[in-house]
Formats: sequence, C-alpha cells, structure tokens
Amino acid sequence: MSNDISRPAFHGFEQIPLREYAERAYLDYSMYVVLDRALPFVGDGLKPVQRRIIYSMSELGLSAASKPKKSARTVGDVIGKYHPHGDSACYEALVLMAQPFSYRYPLIDGQGNFGSSDDPKSFAAMRYTESRLTPIAEVLLGELGQGTVDWEANFDGTLEEPAWLPARLPHLMLNGTTGIAVGMATDIPPHNLSEVVSACIRLLDDPDASVADLCEHIKGPDYPTSAEIITPAKDLLALYETGNGAVRARATYSRENGQIIITALPYQVSPSKVIEQIATQMRAKKLPWLEDIRDESDHATPVRITLIPRSNRVDTEQLMGHLFATTDLEKSYRVNFNVIGLDGRPQVKNLKVFLGEWLAFRQNTVTRRLKHRLEKVERRLHLLQGLLIAFLNLDEVIHIIRTEDEPKPVLMARFGLSEEQADYILDTKLRQLARLEEMKIRGEQDALAREREALLEVLESRAKLKKLIKDELLADAKKFGDARRSPLVCREAAQALAETELVASEPVTIVLSEKGWVRAAKGHDVDAASLSYREGDRLLAAARGRSNQQVAFLDSAGRSYSTPAHTLPSARGNGEPLTGRFAPAAGASFRALISADNDSRLVLASSEGYGFITRFENLTSRQKAGKAMLSLGSGADVLPPVLAPNPQSDRIVVVTSAGHVLAFALSELPELDKGKGNKLIDIPKAKRATEKVIAIAVVPEGGKLRVHAGARTMTLGWKELDDYLGNRASRGGLLPRGWQKVDALAVE
Repeated sequence: MSNDISRPAFHGFEQIPLREYAERAYLDYSMYVVLDRALPFVGDGLKPVQRRIIYSMSELGLSAASKPKKSARTVGDVIGKYHPHGDSACYEALVLMAQPFSYRYPLIDGQGNFGSSDDPKSFAAMRYTESRLTPIAEVLLGELGQGTVDWEANFDGTLEEPAWLPARLPHLMLNGTTGIAVGMATDIPPHNLSEVVSACIRLLDDPDASVADLCEHIKGPDYPTSAEIITPAKDLLALYETGNGAVRARATYSRENGQIIITALPYQVSPSKVIEQIATQMRAKKLPWLEDIRDESDHATPVRITLIPRSNRVDTEQLMGHLFATTDLEKSYRVNFNVIGLDGRPQVKNLKVFLGEWLAFRQNTVTRRLKHRLEKVERRLHLLQGLLIAFLNLDEVIHIIRTEDEPKPVLMARFGLSEEQADYILDTKLRQLARLEEMKIRGEQDALAREREALLEVLESRAKLKKLIKDELLADAKKFGDARRSPLVCREAAQALAETELVASEPVTIVLSEKGWVRAAKGHDVDAASLSYREGDRLLAAARGRSNQQVAFLDSAGRSYSTPAHTLPSARGNGEPLTGRFAPAAGASFRALISADNDSRLVLASSEGYGFITRFENLTSRQKAGKAMLSLGSGADVLPPVLAPNPQSDRIVVVTSAGHVLAFALSELPELDKGKGNKLIDIPKAKRATEKVIAIAVVPEGGKLRVHAGARTMTLGWKELDDYLGNRASRGGLLPRGWQKVDALAVE
C-alpha cells in the first residue's frame, strides 16, 4: 500500500504570500482611513461622519426654524443608516460641531450641556441633549436637491446618501479641522468668513493673483477666541505659500486697580489648566511676584482670571512674559493644509491652490444646478405646450377620451404629442381646463421661456457664471459674515525669566560644616557657630549672600561647584550633604564657600602663597563634577575666598603661620579665569615645609584690619598697615611677640 495520500484540491480562495497579503491589507486600511475617515474633502470641507450627521439632521427636518429633537435620535439615524460605527464617536463629532468655542461657525444648535471651554468633553449624554441645525448649515444643504451632487449607496445598499454636500462657501477654511490618518495628518485653522469670501472674489476676478495678493484679504487664522495671534506677517505668508507652518496665539490681559486680568485665552486652552500651571509655580516658590490667583469666570464673562501681584512695583510685562513662556497662556498651533482634492487624492495645498480648487468645485456645482433647473424648465414648457394643444382642441380631446379604449396613442397620433405630454393631459383634472386656464398657461410659458433664456445666457457665458457665483458669495457674506475675533498683533517672543530673577532677594547666611553639610539661614545676623550640628561635626565656614544669588564651594583639590542659594535647606535642621548635589573626586573634601553677584571680583589663594583675582561667575558650574579653578601644589590647601570690591584702590593683607604679614596694592595681582596665580608673599624654601599662608584679607582704603590670635584681638588701621607695606612676593614684616600665631583676619 502506498504511503502517498492524495489530497483533494481546494477551490474558492486565493493563495498568496503572507507578506503580500499583509501589505495589501494595510494599504487598503490606510486608504480607507485617509479617504473615508480622517481627511476632509476640499469641496464641502467635511469628513464623512460630519457630512452624514448634517445630512441625517436635514432628513429628520431639524432645520434652524424647527423644534430640536433628542441628539440620540440623530445619532441613531446616522449609525443605523449611513455610518456603521460607534455611537459615542458619532455623538462626539456632533457635539464638536455645536460648541461655539470649538467651531468658528457652529453648524449645530445644541440645547443642554454641550461641554465648556474649561472641559470640552464634559458634555451630557445624548439622551439628555437636543439639537438642530444652525442657519449657516443652509449654506451646505440649500442646493442638495437641485442635481448638484452625486449619490451613492449606503453601507448596506438600501439607501442613498450624497457623496458630498453642495457648499456655497469654502467651509473648510471657515471652521478648519484636524485629523490623523495613516502616515499623514491635517491641521487647518478656522478663518473669518468675510475675509475668505473677499479672497475668493479676488481670485475669481484675477486668476493670476499670487498667494501674497490673497493674503491681503486673508490676514491670518481667526479662532473662536479673542486671543492675539502674534505670528509675524512674513511667517503667515510663508505658511499660506507652502501649506505648512505654525501659528502662535497669546492670551490678552489688562490692568484693573493694580490687578492683572486675563480676559481671553488661546484656542482650546482650558482656564482651569492655566490656573493650575500658575499655581504650581507659586507653590514651588518660582513666582514670588504673585500674591494670589483667582478664577472669576462666569456665564457673562467666560474667561476672567485675576492675578494679584505682591506690590505695585512688579513689572507686569516682565511677569506676563514669563507666564507666556511657561504656561498655556501662549500656545503654538501646527498648520497643515492636507486635504482630499477634486481628484480624490490627499495633498498639501497652498492657499491659492486650495481656493482655486474650491472655486472650481463651486463653478461645477452652480453649473449642475443651472442645468438641472434648465431641464426642469424645458420639461415644464414641453408639458405646457401639450396642455395648450389639448385646451385649444378640448372638445375633440374629450371625444377621443370618451370613445377610445386606448386614448393615449390616438391623442399622440392626432395632435403630434409626445408620450409624456399625452400622459400629462390624461392626468389633468377637468377643472383646470376652464377658460381662465389658457391665460395662466400662456403666462407660465412666457415666464418659463424668459427663465430658460436667462439660464442659457449664464451657462453659455463664463463671465456671467462668475458674476453669479460672486453675487451668491457676497450675499452669504452679508448674511453670515462677522468681524474678526482674533486680532493680529506684532509681539516679541516671550522669554522665561531666569530662576534667580524669580526668587525674592532676601539676606541669607550659608553655613558649611566640616563634614560637608550645608544649610541656609535667613538674615545676616546669624551666629553660625551656635547652630546645632550632627554629632562629631562642627562649623567649617559661613558666607553671607542673598537668596537670588549663587553659592560657590571650593574643595581640597581646587575645584569649584555652585548651586542657587534659595535651593539650600533651612538652617532649622542639620541641612544636607553637598555630596548629594555634587560629585567631587575621591578623597576630596569641601573647604570653602562664597556667595556674590556674577560680576563681583574676589581673590582666590592657596596656603602655599599664590593667588589671583577672578570674577565670581568663573566659580559657577552646572556640572556635578565641578570645574578646575585653583591649581594647588603638593600639600597646599584652599584658603577662604575674599571679596575685592575695588581692586584698584584696595590693599591685600597676607599672613603666614610664622607671623609674617605683607600688605600690598591689590592692583598688583592679575585677573585670571583660573590657574595658580602669582606669588603673594615670600616663604623661604627652607621653611616651606612648616610655614604656610593661613589667611588673606582685602582692606578697602581707609579701612581697618582686626587680627585674632587666640583670645586676643588687635586692630590695625590703614596707616598702621604701612608698617607691613611692601612689594608683592616680598617677605613682609613680623607681628609683635605674642601675636604671631594668628587664627583669623577680619575687616572692619
């Protein structure tokens, strides 16, 4: 018996590679999303779901003059007849078209809770709300039954729906839209109706008009809010020339009794979110200029956010500039004119191409409308002609009808009537054949003949067709147009303030312990030594500064580190270790600190007797590992930096552990960004192992120097320092016996 088993052949399916099937399926899905869901059609500016909602509402008789019906009724009709998708997505699309803060010209008049600008998705369920079309929806629907559109079968083939709506205005420019398809997206902002109509008329009159010419009419987007558009005119022009770009909108504010009142927010910005963003900065102490923030919005004034500055000295423009840069008070909107064109393909279009295609669509729509009307007029004239023949031969017609079994062919043969005319005569009531009817028939014929001539004149003349389109555009602009809401204002880009500018300038004392723990106490009258320290720890150094300044730390390797003073922990506790903020090299320890403004001069020196002048800014570093600042020799240590307010007139005093003191003009020291510096005082080579520089001080002209040696204190005036005056790098003078073991120097 053979092991081969014959397999029956399978029919009715196609065998293709999985790769080819996946590619084909994904491409089909992509095209569906692009054409039937996400991107709008340039003609009526609607996505399929929006078009079906508007059409279904018109079929339900929900015009602007009718009584509204439950939104659930509309949604049920839409998803049951034309749009077999989720009811929640369909209802959300309906709500969006009814929100005056989302649509520049809402197409639906909603009654009930349709959300708010604070939370657009807080609308009530569709069983609670009612809706109907707005008057401007007539612009989309008015010519629907006049042969202007193609009709296609719905999803189950039982009904027909319009492939598009015969829009009398470029709706896509008026309300804009957003959509994300597969591999592409669209973001079209709303515009002002009157401006768009003006641009359309310009393009009709001058087909060679450039985008710049059209931008004389369309200045820029016009959002539903009155927030300012601050994008420069040249950027807006580039946007319309390419179909791509961005628009920036900024909130508007005013001053009332010392308070800042925000009166308008950018499009789709939630007032509660803005308040939360500002409040977060206030809680983080990043807005010391603000005392309080209040939401005073109500039904009459939908946006009224009140900012209360701490004082009248607060720079309002600087504060608002910071808020514009750090919150949604200023927002950027992407613009991408990607639409499905008349050829059925998606494309990014510039303003001229966009309006040009819509005008071509409008000309085609008007032409179809006129031809449709012409056909109706000619058919009516044809019927009236047959009716008039029957009226003039009434007795014979009645006789034929009474005597013939099939009067229709006899009438057609006797009077030369068409089948349609014969049917119309046979369907006519006897009372319409009274004597008075002849005058009515002839009068109607004359009126229809004049109308036919007028229709033919328009259809045969391109100029008259354009004039008709222009007249209809102007009529709609007069009826539905309004003033621009979003003012176009030239503004500088907002800048966030530096962190130090946002911090209140308060006196602080920064305390560093021997084990590298740091903290900051409020005020300059702080006795750092009396603070409590961790067991086995004690005071190493303290520096006075202000909360809006940086604090620089020097380690035993001569590297500098910095951090904002206001970020240091309070002196009420033990502070925090600096190793949590910085990463010094292994074995290095923090030895000194100083706080000052960036432009302040100071002297850096080492215990081996070298030093230089530098700016405080050179000590600051954003790196956790710090930056190399002071070059140290073997066994040398960092001395506490001292400020040098006036390098040209101050004296520097250097004291060694052997009691030698040298005073010389500070101007003899060089100013460096980093390095070892120059020799300050001469220490003989034989004594360098035992003698070190223990302190330096900068004494201003006329100042006094206090020398601490154990429990004893000696004060040297400016003239008394002359005894120790010498050239830089000299040996200096020796302090009196009993004062040679100096602990510290202080300037009075």
